[in-house]
Amino acid sequence: MTTPEELISSLKWRYATKSFDPARKIPDKEWAALEESLVLTPSSFGLQPWKFLVVQDQAIREQLVPHSWGQRQVADCSHLVVMTVKQNLSTADVDAFVQRNVDVRGGSVEALKGYRDMMEGFRAKAETEGWLQQWAKLQAYIALGQLMAAAALLRIDACPMEGFVPAKFDEILNLNAEGLTTAVLCPLGYRSDTDKYAALPKVRFDRETVIEWR
Repeated sequence: MTTPEELISSLKWRYATKSFDPARKIPDKEWAALEESLVLTPSSFGLQPWKFLVVQDQAIREQLVPHSWGQRQVADCSHLVVMTVKQNLSTADVDAFVQRNVDVRGGSVEALKGYRDMMEGFRAKAETEGWLQQWAKLQAYIALGQLMAAAALLRIDACPMEGFVPAKFDEILNLNAEGLTTAVLCPLGYRSDTDKYAALPKVRFDRETVIEWR
């Protein structure tokens, strides 16, 4: 079990890696654990409106660099995770999640009708008011946080990235055909020995400024 001291040490060790060592790859066992951390990510209602793409084709990753503000992390990392969400979460998606509940926990779809109707009411309202996709993208950030924390505990570097052109990522990765759109990126791997940012102290406001008990 991770101790409180080990947790804080890992979080202090991590930083938004600016330069990855392209020669170092994440071992299969560690990567499998990181993938499972994505599977286990919580989401609102448990709806999981996402798909996580692990882009390993080097030619494709090079195509993505110009649309990532020229940041080489997407090409030089060991594993590039493109966090995508559904462009239009549908009633069928809600029903599929209800069925998955029955498959995993038992019971019946009929017994979950109240829960299903609540979720569908939320989905329909968000769709009508035009913020359904934004809600889905916010869910992806929960997954991003969980992935980064899991990576830090394994001493694997990561770099959360919003500096990219979503429309170009969607085009290059053919996401529109799948009804998906890019939300956020997370390259993972191992820091380069020449990354000057690795040794810089973190700049954070003190505890009393950001945490208040009431």
